[in-house]
Order: sequence, then C-alpha cells, then structure tokens
Amino acid sequence: MPLIDTHTHLDFEDFDADRQAVLARCAALGVERIVVLGVHAQNWQRVWQLASEQPAVYAALGLHPVYQHQHRDEHLTALGEWLQRLRGEAKLCAIGEIGLDYYIDAPDHERQQYLLERQLQLASDFELPALLHVRRAHAAMIATLKRHRLHRGGIVHAFSGSWEEAREYLKLGFKLGLGGAGTWPQARRMQRVLEQLPRHGIVLETDAPDMPPAGHVGERNSPELLPEICQRLAELKGISTAELAAASYRNSCELFGWPLGDT
Repeated sequence: MPLIDTHTHLDFEDFDADRQAVLARCAALGVERIVVLGVHAQNWQRVWQLASEQPAVYAALGLHPVYQHQHRDEHLTALGEWLQRLRGEAKLCAIGEIGLDYYIDAPDHERQQYLLERQLQLASDFELPALLHVRRAHAAMIATLKRHRLHRGGIVHAFSGSWEEAREYLKLGFKLGLGGAGTWPQARRMQRVLEQLPRHGIVLETDAPDMPPAGHVGERNSPELLPEICQRLAELKGISTAELAAASYRNSCELFGWPLGDT
C-alpha cells in the first residue's frame, strides 16, 4: 500500500538525530515519497540538499506567512532565482509553504497578501503547484485564488474549513491536505466534511514534526505515522484504508506530475 506524504518539515532540527532512520522506517512502511517544504529563505538550501541526497524526498520552496516579519522583498527575488535555476529539476515539485495566517498574534494582513500574491505569480510563471497554509483566512484565500487561476492548482494544507469552503477550493483545482488533526475526537466539523469529500479531492500529509494523530499527544509527528493516519481517516470516511491510500496516491501523482508507480 504505497503512500505519499505531501507536507512535512523533515529538514527541521527535530529530525537531526535520526533522520536517516526515519527515512528507512518510512520506506519499510510503504511511504514512498515525502515532500519537504521551505518556510523562509534561510532553509531553502537545507531543504534542497535533503531532496538532492535522499531518493524519497522532494522539495518545495516558499515564504511561510508565520514568518511574515522576516521576509524581505529581496527574498522574493531570490525565490524567483532559485526557481529559475532549478527549472526542470525532477526533485522540485511545488512552491510552498505559502499562504495566509490570521491566527497568529498581530497578523499583518497587507504584508501577507502581498507575499502570497507575488508567490502565486511565481507558481504561475514556473507552472508549479502551490502548497497553501490557511488559518482563519479561507474567504480571503478563495478570493485571491479566483484572481490568480493556477493552471496546476495545489494543496490546501491541513484543511479544517467548512464544506462550502472545501467545495470552492475543489472548483479551483485544489486538493485538500488531511492529516493527524482530523483524527482527534474534537475535530467533529472536519470529520463531517471528510464524509462528504470526493476521493479525487483528498491527499494525505503529516506536517511532521507537528500535528501528530490521536493517541500521540506530545509526541513528535513523523512521516512514518502516515499509514496510521490513513487508516484512521479511512475509518472516519467509511471506506477501506486501501481505498483512501490509493486515492491519495493517485491524486498526489496527478498534482505533482509523477507517473503512477514510478518511485
């Protein structure tokens, strides 16, 4: 049962002590590909090096809204230069993690919007999917995506919005990233949405080292927990684990332009 983890931060120091062992366990568990996302200019090199050295790892580069005050206009220029230099590289699969976060303390809406739109334009220019972070900002994000129609769409990471919002993203060609957060008993709204989601709109993720599944409170999340997350989400949706795994795998390959079964 092959799986793809569409959203991780495997480059973070949380994995420095055992990263190679984690990757080995993932391979044994059937987690064939792992997408690692950049969050600021300072970690792009680390992300790209990890993708270059590890067969299972793929890279996305972007400027995360949580770090809004660290980002400078020259970082947007540098991102464009990175994308130009890596154009056509098989290990570069998307732009991300980018987006809007109105949950953080004192969010600068204008600055976040500017950074988002500049990066969506890069996604369009380089014909890459966009991996989106959205917290308490779905209306603004949906309105933005309607103005920036991305040919290759992308993923709304850790989706926890309403069914109406889910439908809007699906209409815009985006997949919804589902992970450990949806397995907790208190995630009732997400579980109701999951029941209605068409299989073609779902991709699986961990967001490791954050957002572990139910039963792992206080633990480091890891891509090796993706099979457990898949099993629990499948139970909540009322389908078999194999059916959800196959749907997510197919959707991920379609999104990133990977041939099915090509590892």
